[in-house]
Amino acid sequence: MSKKALRRIAEALERISPAPLQRSDFSAAEAFIWETAPDALRPVHRVSGVPLERLVGISRSRDTLLANTSRFARGLPANNALLWGARGMGKSSLVKAVHAKLGGLKLVEIQREDIPSIGRLMNHLRGRSERFLLFCDDLSFDHDDSHYKSLKAILDGGIEGRPENVIFYATSNRRHLMPRDMMDNERQNGINPSEAVEEKVSLSDRFGLWLGFHPCTQEQYLEMVSGYCTMLELRIEAEQLKAEAIEWQQTRGGRSGRVAWQFVMDLAGRMGVRPK
Repeated sequence: MSKKALRRIAEALERISPAPLQRSDFSAAEAFIWETAPDALRPVHRVSGVPLERLVGISRSRDTLLANTSRFARGLPANNALLWGARGMGKSSLVKAVHAKLGGLKLVEIQREDIPSIGRLMNHLRGRSERFLLFCDDLSFDHDDSHYKSLKAILDGGIEGRPENVIFYATSNRRHLMPRDMMDNERQNGINPSEAVEEKVSLSDRFGLWLGFHPCTQEQYLEMVSGYCTMLELRIEAEQLKAEAIEWQQTRGGRSGRVAWQFVMDLAGRMGVRPK
């Protein structure tokens, strides 16, 4: 057998059974990114985000998630959380802002495509003195995607259960994490349609806390714009700011926290102001 063939076999075996993760230095940072092939926790020394106080228009979700996370940080019972709904309304920003506000928790981001490895990650974190907030942004599953089964087993199932020092937060545009046509197909084509749909949507049931995010009103949008301008110390007449902000959202065809931030970034650039 050639050396090239042996190398391919060795690489395939390594993918099937990766090398054990070395003991991580969690004092190196407050946030980490989970990477695979090989397994590693890469420290993030500066998390991109905005202060919790600047997230307007989502006060109920903000307060609920903050309270849930605070209980977890203190070693009290808390729920996994699914933040779902309209795009650009601050779902991922809220998770990062709550982590920054509380302090003391280690934020670990995991990519959707790495969900099958989440069991290895949780085993690595189990029994540690630190408390970990696992975060998956824009989580969803498409046709013939079986990754959701890995997550189901870890979140609530298994004889070990979820580690006491780990909580899982995810954001998604889909309430049940599955596309509607996927569930409709299950209803129409399944041998037992109700059981097929139940099996698909049961993943979202593993999240004890559901927080919905809905499109904002123009008043909320302008409040977001004003808040970001105050944070960046941009000085502009109120009427001019309102007119330009409305024109910007009309060109984008919608309103959201993301659109407000993008407008303010454009405004800061035109004014020659560098965000701190």
